[in-house]
Amino acid sequence: MFDHAERRRRLFEVMRAEGVDLLFVGLSSDLEYLSGVERGIPFFGQSSYPHGWVAGGFFRPDADPVFVLPRMVVVFDLPVRPEGDIVVVDEADDGSAIFERVARGLGARGTVAVGDRVWAETTLELGRIFGLDRLQTGSSLVNRLRRVKTADELEAMRRACRTVEHAMAAVAPQVQPGVSMAELREEVEAQLRVAGSLTPSFATHIFTGMDPDSLDSGAPTARDPLSDGTPVLFDFGGVVDGYCSDFGRTIVAGEPPDGFVAAYEAMLAAFEAGRTACRPGALAREVNAACREPIEASGLGEHFRHRMGHGIGLDVHERPFLSPEDETPLEAGMTFTDEPSIVVHGSFGLRIENVVVCAEGGARVLNEYPNDLVTNG
Repeated sequence: MFDHAERRRRLFEVMRAEGVDLLFVGLSSDLEYLSGVERGIPFFGQSSYPHGWVAGGFFRPDADPVFVLPRMVVVFDLPVRPEGDIVVVDEADDGSAIFERVARGLGARGTVAVGDRVWAETTLELGRIFGLDRLQTGSSLVNRLRRVKTADELEAMRRACRTVEHAMAAVAPQVQPGVSMAELREEVEAQLRVAGSLTPSFATHIFTGMDPDSLDSGAPTARDPLSDGTPVLFDFGGVVDGYCSDFGRTIVAGEPPDGFVAAYEAMLAAFEAGRTACRPGALAREVNAACREPIEASGLGEHFRHRMGHGIGLDVHERPFLSPEDETPLEAGMTFTDEPSIVVHGSFGLRIENVVVCAEGGARVLNEYPNDLVTNG
């Protein structure tokens, strides 16, 4: 589906321009992007194999990649063999010696870049082999390529958006007095699987606010029953073909509290202002400021406590960020979340989140689920 050879060709252009002879990336979204080596489904804790630190791939301009992988990864975690050479490290092998032999054999004489998602031991070994002064961070090189999505990538992200929309449609009617956040979370994740999501793209979060006594799927109040007239905030995502969605809506169990409807209208205005500002040439911080402006004008600015959004793709959070410190000029085809929220302590919360694509005239929205306020009266 994805042209990994073309991705590597573009990487090599960046490496040559930056004077980088060799790039090593571990098992990560960067490696999947460049080679098709899929990541496993995340889980609590860390799996470990003998010589696990060697796992990854070396990339150098105009050559096939060279992968160094523990035997257990090759046998159990590599359903499709990637293009390039694979050096297998057995449990009884001298992993350090094999890794050094492969690394030195690639002939790098200048800068060696190291991906962000590698073991500390890997970086120390590369420093020993090449000299620490020759190392630099490498994921920024790949991020330049990953920021702008191709048509195939956008189609995968659309499918990931459909999984969350299916789940939201199934779960929304269940937001009734007496339901718990844990029950809603369990149903959301079950419906994601029904819709074809490989896994949640991050920990599903369903909550009523940010006060200590608020109901929250990740807190001790997860099993407490919902009261009538309480808004429930949803934040969850799905994964299709390696690409993520990140989605949010607010559903009210009954009639909304005082001030809620006006706040919801301000939030929708913020969403639209951010979407309209998300166009090529705009700075990321400017788009964030545009999103904030309607909420500030409504007098609720102090209750919008985070940024407008973040890049999204193979990872649910990617650079650049739509936030005050980010000076990145946007390009057509970059993908972001547009997620204004208002959380008033001791009163109510509300949020919305869609995935948008930077475009001339304002971003296109990949989601199809309505933004309208839903009340289950």
